[in-house]
Amino acid sequence: METLEFKINIKAPRETVWNILWTDETYRKWTSVFCEGTYVVSNWNEGDEIHFLDPNGEGMNSIIEKKIPSEYMAFRHISALKNFKEMPIDEETKTWTGAMETYRLTLENGYTILDAKVDTLEKYIDYFKDVFPKGLEMVKELSEEKE
Repeated sequence: METLEFKINIKAPRETVWNILWTDETYRKWTSVFCEGTYVVSNWNEGDEIHFLDPNGEGMNSIIEKKIPSEYMAFRHISALKNFKEMPIDEETKTWTGAMETYRLTLENGYTILDAKVDTLEKYIDYFKDVFPKGLEMVKELSEEKE
């Protein structure tokens, strides 16, 4: 497992960037670069489950490991979802169970720095290096439009 890190400077307050990241309408927009129609089922409370889904009900079951509003969000990925149902952890899933995905917002010189980290398997490194910057660029555009 390798941890990839992606950063982008955004000319908007942390609260704006936070809302763009985690509000349903804008979450769907910026994550469309990963998979068109991606969405989340969650109550967004620390310690609770969160389901990352595509329109066909495929995705990941995760836990909101840590949430500090307008500052930090951490997800721990647990298992796969198929047909909108949590799948048991199998041999393939064991290779990534426990992987983390984090988002940190800090202020620097009038900019919000969005720092995203994702644990990934080697076979997905090139994919994430291609699409993650596109997703963060979309967060930047949406955040700066609000200001």
